[in-house]
Amino acid sequence: MNESLPYKWPEEGNSRIPYWVYSDPRVYEREQERVFGGASYSFVALEADIPNPGDFKRTKIGDRPVVVVRDTDGGVNVLVNRCAHRGSRYCYREHGNAKEFTCPYHQWTYDLTGALISVPFRRGVKKQGGMPDDFRLEDHHLEALKCALRGGVVFASFDHTMPAFEDYLGPKMLGYFDRVFDGRELSILGYSRQRMRANWKLMFENLKDPYHASLLHVFLVSFGLFRADNPSQVQMDEKTGMHSVQVSRRGEQKASEGTREMRQFDQGLRLHNPEMLQPVPEFPGDATVVMQTIWPNLIVQQQSNTLAMRQIQTLGPEVFELHWTFFGYADDDDGMTMRRLRQANLMGPAGFVSIDDSEVMEAAQFGLGKYPDAEAVVEMGGRGVEDQDHMVTESSIRAFYDHYRNVMGF
Repeated sequence: MNESLPYKWPEEGNSRIPYWVYSDPRVYEREQERVFGGASYSFVALEADIPNPGDFKRTKIGDRPVVVVRDTDGGVNVLVNRCAHRGSRYCYREHGNAKEFTCPYHQWTYDLTGALISVPFRRGVKKQGGMPDDFRLEDHHLEALKCALRGGVVFASFDHTMPAFEDYLGPKMLGYFDRVFDGRELSILGYSRQRMRANWKLMFENLKDPYHASLLHVFLVSFGLFRADNPSQVQMDEKTGMHSVQVSRRGEQKASEGTREMRQFDQGLRLHNPEMLQPVPEFPGDATVVMQTIWPNLIVQQQSNTLAMRQIQTLGPEVFELHWTFFGYADDDDGMTMRRLRQANLMGPAGFVSIDDSEVMEAAQFGLGKYPDAEAVVEMGGRGVEDQDHMVTESSIRAFYDHYRNVMGF
């Protein structure tokens, strides 16, 4: 899409976010082309989602449908869910196992690498019709994306000139990624998904915004899981700011100087089952929360012992879906698996914490969606994009928009 847009970014730069980026359909269409369809690696699956030859998972990159499949040689392929004949969707099931993919419209059939292997009536019927003599099966394969696999995680890109995934993340972010995906075999614990009436960028902002955590989340603040007076850091990748992490160490359930401005703090809050708040150390260092955002569609969640991938799938400028994959490690004992499942109640559509985020993101979209000429103020922690050793900052949001503006041409 080469259409010029009738907008100019505010003169204040990355410390202002114009509301038109959250609601204009033309901005959304450019995002599909440049953000999700451009020079980026999008998360599509865990290898544990497709452990056996023929296993597949249907998903999306932005709003573009793709299929992740393990072929007969054990390789992983990501194929556009669009028949090479007339463009019909060929894969309808969310998960499954297949020896081949056949489009229901005209039954063109493809192997698990996307190669076309059969066309009905290719030679015609009774010497009538059929494809031209120079028609070649090998000229009509499914569109395949460039894949990157690391630590049991599958990423894909429409841009076949992308560098190695390791270079895409950079050393700092790769260290945090490898902290969780350290080579151990992963085990799927469950899935959930939710649809939110908000722009997809609000989800990314939410995970780059530690400032709100001490003010919105009763559960985090009251039990000292993640709040402004805990030792914490906000870090970005070395080159672009498109990836970031929030890192924090758990505090205590007690009042402090920091809780004076936390209206949601409830020192008397108690759980009927205190096991929810009994994590055990399992990673290097003393961080109990590490939330990593990887441009353009992934949040890697480690909150205590609950682990999850949060994949953003866009449906329009003012609606997206968040797909959660909760996981552990294949060598976890029963006690650790139960601990991960119990703590997973913090997150997800009805999580003790995440349910607050869903509500406020929809409230934000309701407030800003009709006022494209207004703008957000993003100045907490200054106006720069530097790493911070505290969470009273919006620096990683500013870094995100610094990269976003370059990609989008704003």
